[in-house]
Amino acid sequence: MNLNQITALRMSRQHLTYKADSAGYDALYRDLQPGQNVYWNGFGDPPSLTYRADFDDIEYNRFRQKNRHLLKLRLIGGNLGWIVPEDLELFAALYKKPLTKPNERQSTLLELIVREGPLNIQQMKDITGMLVKEITPILHRLQEAFLIYEDQPDGDWDRGWYKFSEPFPNADLNKYTRIEALKIILQRFTYRIVWFDSAAAMVKSYYKLPEKDIKSAVKELIDEGILIEYNGGYILKDDEKFLADSKELPLSSVFALHKNDFIYRTYEHLLKDKYKRSDWETIYYLLIDGEFKGACYGKFRYGPPDFDDITVDLPKDEADKRREDIISAVHLMSFGKSPDKFNGEVLLFNI
Repeated sequence: MNLNQITALRMSRQHLTYKADSAGYDALYRDLQPGQNVYWNGFGDPPSLTYRADFDDIEYNRFRQKNRHLLKLRLIGGNLGWIVPEDLELFAALYKKPLTKPNERQSTLLELIVREGPLNIQQMKDITGMLVKEITPILHRLQEAFLIYEDQPDGDWDRGWYKFSEPFPNADLNKYTRIEALKIILQRFTYRIVWFDSAAAMVKSYYKLPEKDIKSAVKELIDEGILIEYNGGYILKDDEKFLADSKELPLSSVFALHKNDFIYRTYEHLLKDKYKRSDWETIYYLLIDGEFKGACYGKFRYGPPDFDDITVDLPKDEADKRREDIISAVHLMSFGKSPDKFNGEVLLFNI
């Protein structure tokens, strides 16, 4: 595999080689959907594509959230994600979990929201006498079925819950089959990741969709000449000549990726066990020169984490040579907190 060319193109298309302007960011955001906030410390914030914009994308997405240019849905693995409105029907095809036989309490809340909505959770509690801890999982399940919508134009906790068709009267949630939607999403995914493995484990790791559906969509894209086999995986047919003609480029960069980052989540199935430790949590993963070559260990806090160690998979002389750059890169995620150790060796002073 021509790894250098693939990695260089991936870093460029991810806007990690150069930061995106607003137009480039909008296209990137669309392709990396659903957007998520910064893992652990971004709770309540709009989504962010960390490192990739030449402006404050959290504030930009806060504006888009306020103006309903981003929609908050319950998607991958039942988790929250933000998508652009024009892709609502696409993601409904991928993640809608029909609720064909609602239980009594699910029916009660759904009928209440349909009849009286929008309602916030406190109002639901007052009307039904149910506890918040009972109401919340029911709302989540109704969200997954695309029966209700949680409107969140800002970080306020007092949010309204609507019957889904009220804010989206023209949405056709059956416009696509899952395979049709996957074929569209996979082209975007492949453009940004450049190459993915023949088992499609990278696709499954990110989208958390059934393997058989992913493989069916991949096969159809191959049959249509959109994807081609390439060194044990797949690329877009349009990238074949570019990769063949491109020269090897020197790559020199360090990024500490949080656990909601697109590239981390695409490789999560490989990284979780590889960098797991029994004594500390893995808090960040190190993308060095476009490849995962280390991890940071500690414990998350609201604010700077406990930060025990950085482990780097580089020869010792190279790791030592790049230590300051690595720690400086991690500072962007750790609120400036330095590790106590570097590759297991106690640091005598903070960088």
